[in-house]
Amino acid sequence: MKSFVLLLSLTVLSGCYYDNEETLYPESANCTVPTTSTFSVNVLPLLTNRCNSCHGGSAPSGGIILTSHTEVIKYVNNGSLMGSMNQTSGYSAMPKNSGKMSSCEIGTIQEWIDLGALNN
Repeated sequence: MKSFVLLLSLTVLSGCYYDNEETLYPESANCTVPTTSTFSVNVLPLLTNRCNSCHGGSAPSGGIILTSHTEVIKYVNNGSLMGSMNQTSGYSAMPKNSGKMSSCEIGTIQEWIDLGALNN
């Protein structure tokens, strides 16, 4: 019985060993948040890759469309874009059924917002 408990304990403790951002999000290991993040070059490609399989097309989930600046700015202005991406309490955690976006991806979008969320 003692060996079973010891084996179970080691298994549980080692199960979290690789839970770090670099392992879970290898693309973030070489990522640097741009200091001049733009919508067309930095933000829209992230949204296309991470969000628009659900929030694009003819039947966007929840009626939320994230395929153009005109649509995205609505969710920037009401705080729900960053609230959802940061998985802040009170917001629907996004992306659904997937891991949280990397800090680099979130930082890139936040930098664009901090620069005025321009349509550039």
